[in-house]
Amino acid sequence: MRSPLRLLLALIIAAALSGCGFHLRGAGSGNLPYKAMYIALPDTADVNIWLTRYIKASGSTQIAEDPKLADAVFQQLSDNRLKSILSVNAQGRVSEYRLQLTYTFRIVNQKGQVLVPPNEVAITRDVSYDDSNILAKESEENLLWRDMTGDLVNQIMRRLSIIKPKNPDAEEDDE
Repeated sequence: MRSPLRLLLALIIAAALSGCGFHLRGAGSGNLPYKAMYIALPDTADVNIWLTRYIKASGSTQIAEDPKLADAVFQQLSDNRLKSILSVNAQGRVSEYRLQLTYTFRIVNQKGQVLVPPNEVAITRDVSYDDSNILAKESEENLLWRDMTGDLVNQIMRRLSIIKPKNPDAEEDDE
């Protein structure tokens, strides 16, 4: 008797969750309006690796090996990483740093016409610093940069799935 009751309870919970619009993080949010996309970055670039992984996970867009075979070409316009001193202690030693990542990208078609105008993503993290734990703080900083790159790619994917690409042919007709 317990087994059918548990099954019925599980079905009720599943129906309630599906009825309220619940879905796992990332599910359905990565649907891009392009059939194939080329990423114009070196294969070893962190942004290329993460972006390729996210696009493949979305399932609706293929990664093209040649820009001529792609509906859209992702282009990096700038990637600025800055580490600046945020505060110093009474002895004049650094106690906090600010890590800033500013990334600008755009999407063009095969002809080089702009589909998505330049977008800028800015991410900032503050990290404390201690002279007695140099190696640990260096590792922490590297982890923060990696986390910031992951956050950057999440924001890029959200923007690409929300932004409606403009029709460059219609714009040319207006001119």
